[in-house]
Amino acid sequence: MRKKHHHKKKPSQFKKWTGKLHLWFGLGIGFLIFIISITGALYVFKDEVENFTRKDVIYHNEPNIDHKQILPIRVLEKSVNDQVKEKYPIHWVNIPIDKKMSYLFYWYEHNPDGWNYFDEFPIYKVAYVNPYNGKVLQTYDEKNGFFQIVKMIHWSYLLKQEWGTYVVGIPVIIFVIMLISGIILWWPKNKAARKQRFSFKWQNVKNWKRKNYDLHNVLGFYASIFALIFSLTGLFYAFFVVQAAFYFVFSGGETVYPDFSSIKTKAPTELRTEGTLDIISNTVKEKYPDSYGFSLDLGHPHMDDHEHPNFEVYVKHLSYSYHKSSSLIFDENSGALLHTHDMKDKNFGEKTVGANYDIHVGSILGLPTKIIAFIVSLICASLPVTGFLVWWGRRKKTKKVI
Repeated sequence: MRKKHHHKKKPSQFKKWTGKLHLWFGLGIGFLIFIISITGALYVFKDEVENFTRKDVIYHNEPNIDHKQILPIRVLEKSVNDQVKEKYPIHWVNIPIDKKMSYLFYWYEHNPDGWNYFDEFPIYKVAYVNPYNGKVLQTYDEKNGFFQIVKMIHWSYLLKQEWGTYVVGIPVIIFVIMLISGIILWWPKNKAARKQRFSFKWQNVKNWKRKNYDLHNVLGFYASIFALIFSLTGLFYAFFVVQAAFYFVFSGGETVYPDFSSIKTKAPTELRTEGTLDIISNTVKEKYPDSYGFSLDLGHPHMDDHEHPNFEVYVKHLSYSYHKSSSLIFDENSGALLHTHDMKDKNFGEKTVGANYDIHVGSILGLPTKIIAFIVSLICASLPVTGFLVWWGRRKKTKKVI
């Protein structure tokens, strides 16, 4: 009987050029993707680490709080200023609904002329405060803290935000192309290839090159769908067009994001008193007794660059995630509630945009999705390394043949 000769099929021109593109992009941006992925992995468990390291000050441990009154916000602000003696004014306060938890007073200044992170933000600092006696339990320099530095490397490589986000965003666009081209190159041609591509078959394999090749391909495949999700949700912050596209797609074709800037303070300035912020705070507490907390801008005269042209209060409903939130608009002078925008009032596009951060950092469903984000980030960090070793191994082999 004649033996059949199996001729190895030459790869198509499409696959050949896809392979070249994958290689060139990988060599070009591999190191940047490694940095982005490693910092992403390090940031995932920020809340868990800080909840442990700050556990002594997150709760103020004031006795008999049922029989005590929380001090007015302006009184607390003055008390914090007297104790901390910071040259910058306090910018905002985070108020928890749980009466056992400390208030968080933040100093935060932005200098648009700074060319790097350290110059751009003169201060970012927080004080944990007992709201029953105004005592500062502890202050933390968030600006120079480990997780903030990690976040800003991930966000802009510590460059000025205005253009640093593009320096991160462009490699991520290329990484998305690489993920797609990687899947095309990985896609098995036949049943035998399928068996090998979905799992590690290392029983009799001693060659490190083969093991490294499998690590790159098999891990890359399993991580690819999550890596695409984390990449696209990251691009959301670098490019406005991505935000607009997300909203357009998930809202069913809406092109205009809900805008409440027309709802403004109408009461005369004379109605604004030291207690206006307390009226607002008490309204939020009564309206959302089961939420986690909310933020109040302390609105100093030099700070008229509110994110919104009206006094908006953001209510966070869950401790571990931001995607369930409400926005309330108050009269800045009288403290009257002018408008409520709850979860039930939002279209799916708004909900998706609101959930973007939680999807990106893996906190959307709590610990299980954080673990996925951590593992996928580590795999993404490994891909440039294993990919480089695949190229290096082949390069040496090619030289020997020559």
